[in-house]
Amino acid sequence: MKISNVYIGGWFQRTMLQLSEIYDFLRDCKTELNLDKEKLNEFRKNLQIGKIDYGVAGEEYIEFTTALNISVKIFEDGLIVLDNKNVSEDTLFADIDHVTDYYENKLSPAFSYLFSLGAPVPKELANIETVYPYFVVCENATKDEINDLLSRTEKQKYFEFNNDKYDVIRGDKYYFVNNKKQSDDNIERYIEEQIFIREFKGQLHRYLNIHRIIWEKIDAVKENVNVKGSEIVKFTTKIEGYIKTINLIDGRINQMSTYISTREKIAKSDTELAEFLAISGYRYETLRDTLDYIKYLWGMTKNYVNSAQKLFDGLKADVTSKSVDSLTIVTSMSAGASIIGLLTNSAPEFTLFGVLYFFLLAILGWGSTKVLGTISKNKKYEVSDIEYEKDIK
Repeated sequence: MKISNVYIGGWFQRTMLQLSEIYDFLRDCKTELNLDKEKLNEFRKNLQIGKIDYGVAGEEYIEFTTALNISVKIFEDGLIVLDNKNVSEDTLFADIDHVTDYYENKLSPAFSYLFSLGAPVPKELANIETVYPYFVVCENATKDEINDLLSRTEKQKYFEFNNDKYDVIRGDKYYFVNNKKQSDDNIERYIEEQIFIREFKGQLHRYLNIHRIIWEKIDAVKENVNVKGSEIVKFTTKIEGYIKTINLIDGRINQMSTYISTREKIAKSDTELAEFLAISGYRYETLRDTLDYIKYLWGMTKNYVNSAQKLFDGLKADVTSKSVDSLTIVTSMSAGASIIGLLTNSAPEFTLFGVLYFFLLAILGWGSTKVLGTISKNKKYEVSDIEYEKDIK
């Protein structure tokens, strides 16, 4: 058995505009953005770029080789596929680590800096540890040899696909592709489509989990039947943070329907993928249905956080109103004391008694303000909201 290639990859929404920016950076380290030229040069140098090509295969793409025996292919929709051709059965795991290290520590940091301006990536997405699908391509392997590879990596087989040109055995993180008489380009096309489908599904799952987290955090805020006036601003700030995250992710979710439609159209026009699509073409439809579900769920999340914001904005206005009322009382007390002095014709002259009288009024006003302020801060305000039974999501 010969192991010929190891592939990994990822997908994050891009367009032909970003692809052109990537090409300028890879070719000449050029950018029209206000980025540090020295940093850009350092990132590009770390990539150890060899030959660069710009082509079209359904979508526009860039492909370049490196001095590390790794080739990289970047499509206009954001799909990135890395191929390590310098592999063997004896060094398989080291070869996988080699291509993974290039992706995580050289390519990803370079692109993160190149696209560091503009709308931020929500922190809930920025720090996610990605588990890559590893595609190991073998040539004319026996079934026992493939099963042996599977046993060395994963204990459970999730999926198996066989035809007269290639076989696929999939575990959780590993795909083993046994090439019997298919061209390398067609094997690569199959792997590209698998990476896209898996990454698309993975993003939707992350958005589902973020919805759950945010919903529970808002519930934790709103479950306080009574909150102190001093805590209302803190809760309002939290909710504003959730709104920002929701709006950023909402924009990314709304972009996704375009990508799945384009990928499906290109894949179904590729005759070499016909056998694969005959059993798994439904996955595009399933992904689209899942995307619609996430959009609906995210709409509910936006409405829920907006209702929470209105609720606490109302409470904050109530606190402000009561603070103004308290200040009015203090001012009235001071004015009343002055009026009484005038009416009784007993306003003190500038004497020691007059000074003491002035400070007595000041202390009385200050003390009244502090007492009323403390009462306002510690006063509990009722959080009124409709209770619902939770559905299973």
